[in-house]
Amino acid sequence: MRSKAVLVLAALATTALNVPVAAAAPAGGADSFAGGALAGRRLVELSETTRLADRRALVTGDRAIAMGDETGLFPASGWHIRGEMGGIWTPPVKLLDGIWFAVDDSWLGADVAATRYTAGWGYHRFDYADQDGLRVDRIDFAPDGVRANVIGVTLRSDSRRTVRLGMDAHSELMPNYPWGWTTPSAADVNLPDTGGYANGTLTFREQGTSPGTGAHDYAAVVGSSARPSGHELGPDHRGPQDPAVVCPAEGTAPAHCDDSAFGKGTGGRLNYDVSLKPGRSTTLWFTVAGSDQGPVAARAEFAKATKNPVGLLRSKVDGRLATAGHTKVDLPGDRLLQQSVEWSKQNLADSVQESHGLRLRDVDEGRAYPAPAGTLAEARWFGAGFPDYPWMFGTDGEYTAFAAVAAGQFEPIKAHLRGLRDVSEIVNAGSGKLVHEVVHTGDVYFGANDDAGNTDETVKFPSAVALVWRWTGDDRFRDDLYDFTVRNLRYVDENLDADGDGWLEGLGNVERPGMGEEKLDSTAYFVRGLLDLADMAASKGDGATETWARDRAADIQSEFEATWWAGGDANAYAESIDDPTDPANDNAPVFQRHWTGVTPMEIELPGGAPLASPDHGTTALAQREKDCYTGEFGLYHTGSGPTSAPEGNPGPSCDSVVSTVKSERATFTLNTGVMAVAEGNFGRLGPQRTYTTGNARVQLDPSVWETPGAMPEIVPSPDNVANIERPFYDRSMSLQAWGAYGILWPVVHQHLGVSPDLGNGRLSVVPQLPDGQTRISGSDIQVGKGSVDVEVKLHGTKLRTDVSLHRVRADLTVGAVLPAGAEPTRVTFDGRAVDYDVVRTTRGTEVRADVAKDGALEVSFR
Repeated sequence: MRSKAVLVLAALATTALNVPVAAAAPAGGADSFAGGALAGRRLVELSETTRLADRRALVTGDRAIAMGDETGLFPASGWHIRGEMGGIWTPPVKLLDGIWFAVDDSWLGADVAATRYTAGWGYHRFDYADQDGLRVDRIDFAPDGVRANVIGVTLRSDSRRTVRLGMDAHSELMPNYPWGWTTPSAADVNLPDTGGYANGTLTFREQGTSPGTGAHDYAAVVGSSARPSGHELGPDHRGPQDPAVVCPAEGTAPAHCDDSAFGKGTGGRLNYDVSLKPGRSTTLWFTVAGSDQGPVAARAEFAKATKNPVGLLRSKVDGRLATAGHTKVDLPGDRLLQQSVEWSKQNLADSVQESHGLRLRDVDEGRAYPAPAGTLAEARWFGAGFPDYPWMFGTDGEYTAFAAVAAGQFEPIKAHLRGLRDVSEIVNAGSGKLVHEVVHTGDVYFGANDDAGNTDETVKFPSAVALVWRWTGDDRFRDDLYDFTVRNLRYVDENLDADGDGWLEGLGNVERPGMGEEKLDSTAYFVRGLLDLADMAASKGDGATETWARDRAADIQSEFEATWWAGGDANAYAESIDDPTDPANDNAPVFQRHWTGVTPMEIELPGGAPLASPDHGTTALAQREKDCYTGEFGLYHTGSGPTSAPEGNPGPSCDSVVSTVKSERATFTLNTGVMAVAEGNFGRLGPQRTYTTGNARVQLDPSVWETPGAMPEIVPSPDNVANIERPFYDRSMSLQAWGAYGILWPVVHQHLGVSPDLGNGRLSVVPQLPDGQTRISGSDIQVGKGSVDVEVKLHGTKLRTDVSLHRVRADLTVGAVLPAGAEPTRVTFDGRAVDYDVVRTTRGTEVRADVAKDGALEVSFR
C-alpha cells in the first residue's frame, strides 16, 4: 500500500517516476511548530503519516544519538546488543531506553495518536491529534558539541487552561561495547542503575567495576529548565510501554519488545503544571544529558543544553542550511536525483561522530579483552550505520570519502582518515595494516595484524588520502598521512602474497564459501592504490617509492585481463582466483556473481581511465544490467544463475556457468552505488539512471522509505524483506553513510565533470550530459579553499560548458563529452577559437581545452 506522505510545499514529478520531491518551505513556514523557534528559515522537510509505529525515527549529533519510532515511543531496537541499540545515547555510553510524555495522563503516541512524523535538516518532529481544543507537537534535536538530546514539547489551547504534563524516563546506562555475543558480553559488564532526584531533575548512575572491563562511572541527567510540580522514582516508568515486554538475549523473541534481557535500568517521572493562554503556544524544553565520566560531567553537559535550547536549535539548523549551500545542483531532467543530492549531503552531516578518551585494544572478534595497547585523546569520523554501527570503519569511510569531497565536507573525512591511521598505528604496532572496525570505546573488533584482512581496506586507504589531497590541495594533510600510505602497500605486498604470484591474498568486501584466496576487489583497489601512491610520491620527490609503485602496478595490469576474465558466457570478471577445490590449478578463476565483479569498472585510475579494458568493461556492465543481477532498486549482492549449492537457484539465469553458491538477491545501497559509478566511468548515463534512481527512491519515495530522507543500508528486494516488516531488533541500518557515494559522485564528478588535482595545481571540468537532457548545473562545489560553478547546455548541435571559479588558483582544463557518434567541427572559448584536444575515453569522445581563466567553452559538432 502506498503511504500518505506529506512533503513541504510542492510535489514535483520526476521525468521517469511519479515520485514526490521535497521543496523548501517559504519563509515563515516554521511558525506552526516549536513555538516558532525556527521562524524565518527556509526549511526542507519530508513527512510521513502511515504506519508510524512500524518506522524508525532517528536524530543525531556528533556527541549524541536518539532512535525511537515515528510516534515518539521507544521500542527495543538493534541487534549488536539485542534491543538496546535504540533509545538515547551519548556514545560510548547509552543513557535512556526512552523518554515519554503525557498530557493530563494521556500518553502521546499511544492514548493520543501521532498523526505525522516529519524529518528536517538537523531535527525531527511529531504532530499529535487534537484533544478537546488542545494541540501538541514535539521537536527533537541533538546539538553538535554537546552530549545531550533536546526535546521541545509545544502546547496550544483554544481556551485558558492548566494542563498536567508528565514525563517518564527509563535509564539504561551501558557502553556500546562489549556486545551481546562477545566475551565478555554486555550482560557481563552491565551493572544495575540507580535513580535519584535533585534540583528538579532525574539523575541516573551506574558506578562500579565490571568483570573484565574495570571501573566506570556513567551518569545521566534528565529534566527541563522549568521547575517540576512533582516527581516519582521506581523500576519502570516507560510511559505507555509499561509493563514492558522483554526480549530474550538470543533465540526466539516477541515481534515487539520494550526492553531486553540485558537491561538493568530504573526509572522516574517529572510532572509539570502548565498554564496555557488561548491561541498562544507554550514550549517546554527537556534535556537528556550524560557522560561516561560521572555525574559532575553529566551535569555540565545538561547545563550547556538547557541554557538556551532555542539558540542551540537555531544553530543546528543554520549549520545544516550552510551544508546545503554547498554543491547546489539543478537537474531539470531528474528532479528526484537533484533532491537526493540535497538529502545525501544531510545524511553525511547526520553521520558525523566524535569520541574522546578512546582506549585502544584488539578484542579479537569479541573473543578477548586485553589491556589497552594505547589511548587516543579524540577521534572524529563518519559513522557507518545507525543504529547498530555508528562507529569508525575502514571500508565504509573509504567509499564515503568520494561522497564527502563531492559534498564539500572536507574536514570530517580528513578527521576520519587520520583517526583510522592513529588507531591502526597503535593497535597494529606500526605495521601499515589498516583496522576494520573501531567502536567509540576504542575497541577494535577486527582488522588487527593477526586477522586475515581486510586486504581491500588497507589498499584503498592511499587512494582515499590521494582523493582528499587532490580535492583540497592540502599538502600538509598529504604529508601527515604519506608515510602510513607507503607502509599500507608495502605491508600487503610483503605479507599477503604467500604464493609469490603477484596477486594479494586475504579478505575482500565479500567472503563466501568456495571463493579463492585472491580477491578481485583487493586486486583492483591495489592497482589504484599503487598509482595514487605514485602520484603522491612524485609530488614529494620520493622517486624510489614512485618507481616501485608504478612498476608494481604495471606488472599487475599487464596480466590482469588474461587472469581475471571469467571466460565462457559469464561475460564477467571472476570475483576471486586460486580455486580452493583445485590446488593444482593455481589462479583458476572462481566466478560466483558477487557485486565485487563490478569493481574493475568502478575504480578510476589517475588520468581518468578505469582498470577494466573498454571491451570487457562494456560487456560486463551490460551483463550486470540484466534481471539476474539487477532488480527494481539496483544491484543484487550476488546474482542468480546455475549453481551447485543445495539451496538451488531462485532467480533467472543469464549464463551457463555453474557457481558454487546460491544467489543473494539483496540490494545494498553500496552495491548499487558502485554500479552507478561504474556505468558513469564508461559513459553509460542512460543505464546509470537505473542505479541512481534506485538509491534515490529508497531515500525519497514514500512507497519505499522507512525513515523519510534517510539512505538505508539494504533495500526491499527479492531476498530481503523490507525493514518496516521486520521486528525493530532485526533490521538493517535505517541510515548508512556509504549510499551517498552512488548519488553525489556520479552527479558532481561524472555529470558535471568536476575533477580537481589541486595537489598538482590542476583542475579539469569535462561534463557529460545525461541521455535525453539539455541542461544541468552545479554551484558552490568546493575545491581547495574556493569553489567552482558549472553549467552545461545542449542546443541543437552546440554544447556549451560555463565554468566560474571563486578563490581557486589552478591550471584549468574545460571540455565536454560529445553525444555518441558526434565529432567536433568548431570549438570556441568566450567566443574566440581555441586550441583543443579530442580524446577517446571510456566515457566517449571528449573535447578538452586548456584555458587561462574561467569562462564558456562552446563545441559545435556534427
